[in-house]
Parts: sequence; C-alpha cells; structure tokens
Amino acid sequence: MTERTPIEVFPPGEFIREELEERGWTQEVLAEVLGLSHRLVNEVVKGKRRITPETARALGEAFGTGPVVWMNLQSTYSLSKVMRTDDAVKRRSRLYGDYPLKDMIKRNWIEASSSIEVLEERVLKFFEMRSLEEEPTAFPHAARKSTSYEDVTPSLCAWLRRSRELAEAVSAAPYSKSGFRDGLAHLRTLLVDVEETRHVPRVLAEAGVRLVLVEQLPGTRIDGAAFWLDAKSPVIALSLRFDRVDGFWHTLLHDAMHILHGDVKPNTRPIIDVDLIGESTISDVDRPPAEQRADRDAANFLVPEDQLADFIARVRPLYSKKKIRGFAASLGVHPGIVVGQLQHRGEIPFSHSRDMLQRVRETICEVALTDGWGYRPQLSE
Repeated sequence: MTERTPIEVFPPGEFIREELEERGWTQEVLAEVLGLSHRLVNEVVKGKRRITPETARALGEAFGTGPVVWMNLQSTYSLSKVMRTDDAVKRRSRLYGDYPLKDMIKRNWIEASSSIEVLEERVLKFFEMRSLEEEPTAFPHAARKSTSYEDVTPSLCAWLRRSRELAEAVSAAPYSKSGFRDGLAHLRTLLVDVEETRHVPRVLAEAGVRLVLVEQLPGTRIDGAAFWLDAKSPVIALSLRFDRVDGFWHTLLHDAMHILHGDVKPNTRPIIDVDLIGESTISDVDRPPAEQRADRDAANFLVPEDQLADFIARVRPLYSKKKIRGFAASLGVHPGIVVGQLQHRGEIPFSHSRDMLQRVRETICEVALTDGWGYRPQLSE
C-alpha cells in the first residue's frame, strides 16, 4: 500500500481553538473545566506541549469527542515533525537491502559515510552504474560456483569487481597462448607438495596470467573465475572457499583451461560453472559444454584419465592410504589430489583419507595479492 503524506498537518491546539470558539470559551474557562493550570492549557494550545493520554481523556470529556480523537491528532502532528523530506531511511534501506553494502564497507571496498548522497554515489561508482534504477551487471567471465547458472547476484558482481580491482595492481608478462602452455607445464611440477604452491603466482605472471585471491561474500558460494582486463591480460580469481589442496588445484586449472581455450573474452557472455567439490545438485548434462571441457581437461591435467581408470580397476574397492600415496607418487602429485578425484567419482566416501586433503590458504595467501582472511591490500587510486 502506498503511504500517503498529508500536504499540511496542524497542531492539536488549532482544533482546541475551534472548539473554544464554538463554545465561546476562553482558555481560562477550559483550564477551569479540565482542572489544569492556565499555563499548561496555553502551552498545549500553542503546540509547545504534547497532549498526554491524561490530557486527551480530559479534553474528550470536556468536548464530548472521546480521548482517541486528541491522541490521533497529537500522533499525526508529531510524526509530521520528524518526517525526513529526503527519505534518507528509505534510501539506506534500499542500499543495504539490494547490495552487500555492510560487507563491502567492512572490507574497505566502499568507504562508509553518514551522508546518504555520498553513499549512493560510492555504490554507483563501484558498480559502474549511472542510476540505482539499473541492475548491477557482471562483465564477461567464467565462474565456478554452487548456485544456478542464471543467478548472477549483486554480491557476485561485487566479488568480481573487487577481483578486477586487485588484478589491475598485479604485474604480468605479455600473454601468449604458447607462453601459457609453457607456464602450465611448469605448474605440473609443483603438484607434489603444498609448499610448492607459493610459486604459483610467479609462474602464472611469467606466463602472462594474473592471480588474485578474494574471500567470497556471504551467499555467493563462488569458487573462482576467469576473465580479462583487456584483450591481452587474462586473470584468475580464486575464493579458496574450500581450503584443501585438491580444490585449489582443480579450480585453478579449471579457470586456466577457460583462458587457454578462449572460452571467455571481453564482450562475450558470462559462463557460470557449477563446482565439483560436492555441493552442486546440477548434473553434468545440464552444464555448459565449455564448463564440461574445462572440468575434464583440468582433471586430466592433474591425474591422467587413463592412469586413474587403470588404478581404479586394479585397486577397487580396497583403496588404502598406502596405495593412494603410491599412485600419487608415481604421478608426481599430492595424494590429496588423488583423494579428491576418487571422492568426486564416488569411489570413496568423503570421510575417506581426509587427512590427505591438506590446507593451502595460509601458504598461497602469503605470496599472492589477497583480499580477505585478515589480508587488506592497499590499492592506489
């Protein structure tokens, strides 16, 4: 229902004057009738004193109107005095309701302000919008997350834009497809130990790809994204939502495959990919072809499909930790990567060998440009 705002609201004292004129009473007579002081009655008539429930009851009895009339007149007048002509409360409600503004301010993505005009201006600048009537849009990217393909929310848009801000501060060599292939070959040598992940940002930068780490915003359930700053500057952004070695490497390689295959470029439509870690209920056949290829190529890069199939055929169902470690060592990869792929295929339960799923966040955040988990990068304007 639309709220109606009266053009002009009169104080209750105006209506008291009308009642007095109709009866030919003075304020002194009314004071006598009410049993109140003349000073109090005069202040009520002039609007300098509020009508209390006790005074409303007395006026209702004196004028035969009942007390509710006078309490309503007082409430309406009091509300009219505090109504804000700029609708600041309503505008703030819209900002905090439509955008992840609280988290953005907390993480220094937007500077707080007591002025609603300044706050709106900063939101518009961050999302590159001309008006709050517009919807935030996502620039071309390929994202892996656990929500619908079509669910590109303001929170996701904010995460992507912050990732882009960070990427613009990262230095990288000129990108070429052949150079990136060489970089991927170098990455293959780092799979054996979690400590080796500290070399990943440098190897990618030398291959022309920028890596940034941005903690997810609540509700986004984003794993990572690939996008381009321009036609020559690709970026991989990771949320490290699942802090485990298999998730880190698969998401990184998945987004790398999008870049290598040219699945996402400036002026192309976003590709929303569903993660493989275990939250998604969307079947493979419902996923975009480019996403299926990126998943397949990333998994095969980490553990060649034919070798994994051979291992499964020889070992199933007796997947001991010793056998998993031996197979991983023969491939030159961390055993947690093998565990992750066996879990994804349903060969072992998610409780199996969880001690092998080592954490990587602490190691990688020390060497990559990071926003979140206590890291607050200072970016130049």
